[in-house]
Amino acid sequence: SDARKTRYSHSYGAAGSGFYTAKSGDRVRRPMLAPSAPAGASAKCRDGSWSFSESRRGTCSWHGGVARWH
Repeated sequence: SDARKTRYSHSYGAAGSGFYTAKSGDRVRRPMLAPSAPAGASAKCRDGSWSFSESRRGTCSWHGGVARWH
């Protein structure tokens, strides 16, 4: 739905920007849209974005869930 797309779109990162601090203390890139898997991507989300999450818990939670692990 359009509401779901709007909800997800706020947390996309552009290439080279948009990071968060993981529980490990590491700086991790936020999910980003890209035509193919960017270096370091751990999963493809159902909305087409790529996640760089260090753990499986919560990966792609704002992006429709995990479509596949990379």
